[in-house]
Amino acid sequence: MIGLISKISGAWLLSIFAGFPLYASMALAALALMWFGGMPISTLPQKMAGSMNSFPIIAAPLFILMGSILSAAQITDRIVAFATAVIGWVRGGYAHASILTSMIFAGMVGSAVADAAGSGAIEIRAMKKAGYKPESAAAITAAAATIGPIIPPSLPMVIYGVTADVSIGRLFMAGVVPGVLMAVSLMVMVAFVAKRAGMVGKKFGGFGQIAKTFFRGFFALMTPVVILGGMFSGLFTPTEAAAVACVYALFLGFVVYRTLRVKHLLPILIETAETTGLVMALVMAAGALGWCLSISRLPQILTPWIVANIDSPLMFLLLVNLLLLLVGCFMEALAALLILIPILVPAAIALGIDPVQFGVIMVLNLIIGTITPPVGVVLFVVTRIAEVSFQTMTRVILPWMIPLLVVLAAISVWPKLTLWLPGLLMP
Repeated sequence: MIGLISKISGAWLLSIFAGFPLYASMALAALALMWFGGMPISTLPQKMAGSMNSFPIIAAPLFILMGSILSAAQITDRIVAFATAVIGWVRGGYAHASILTSMIFAGMVGSAVADAAGSGAIEIRAMKKAGYKPESAAAITAAAATIGPIIPPSLPMVIYGVTADVSIGRLFMAGVVPGVLMAVSLMVMVAFVAKRAGMVGKKFGGFGQIAKTFFRGFFALMTPVVILGGMFSGLFTPTEAAAVACVYALFLGFVVYRTLRVKHLLPILIETAETTGLVMALVMAAGALGWCLSISRLPQILTPWIVANIDSPLMFLLLVNLLLLLVGCFMEALAALLILIPILVPAAIALGIDPVQFGVIMVLNLIIGTITPPVGVVLFVVTRIAEVSFQTMTRVILPWMIPLLVVLAAISVWPKLTLWLPGLLMP
């Protein structure tokens, strides 16, 4: 068994160092296991296709499509204007508004990269104009963007739910409280540093300005309400919610704001197909590799070993947090999820950890990795927008990770923070 695992790991690492895409490396590792294990190679495409035979996975391309439609419809400006009117007048108000915008945007697109790219340009421009240092504006925007995949809808949670066979609806609900805590903790951080950093707010425009921006962006602001309200009320499943969200986004773009044209649809569909293709390739390769790992009984071997050597759930979560934070520094979040779920989730369940709580912990860990060098994809996005060097960002982002790590520790220690809302709405 050890020799077989060594050959698989060798094939995997060799393909990665050779520059192969991660999904190709995962597929080659599965192929190596079948080859050296004496299994028929024809099983590989069958298992890859079988991993796609899942109703919940349909939500992934639909949420990607919704994000592309909202971006093309230029919805972000109205949300930023409302957030700035609400809280932009306090000290550090533009930073607070950036966090509030990301929180609202999180209920629409569910992606840290989409959040940073979609609203980041407007937020960073406003903060720079108000006298904020470009690197500080970029760091705040990057940290706030991590809320995107935690508050539903969330693409990483869809992938986790499908791979770990966990209710996606419960996962979505479990992310609400941690997402709000992330926003609050970042706002506390802004309040702490605002005076020392010279962060100013804009003049209060009055409640009339708040009402004006609210009604101007009313239908855009209702997007999270439509998605979450429909799921929480039981009107539709998370997968059906993704389809409803796409129709609603088209309604906003074509009917309400009239910022979309028929000619925009082809680029939107092409962008969605490209992103979906990459995600689905990862899911298919990971499905085949996960099946190979189960055949090799690696999870069955590791789970009793972990349980025997780590008998405390808290110690297990501490070690998992450290591992995932390290992995997030070097690997894209979805790929890391697909690789580690078959190994870590059975051990977590054996130790009595709820898989819904564990899913939120895994996603938050790996999303923090998107703002962690050297492979922090969100950092690359905001550095281009703010026109600052990546080296500068790697230094400035560190203090803004502290509030996120505090929330991570809190949801690891107190399961109720993630399980209370699912228990209330889906007992």
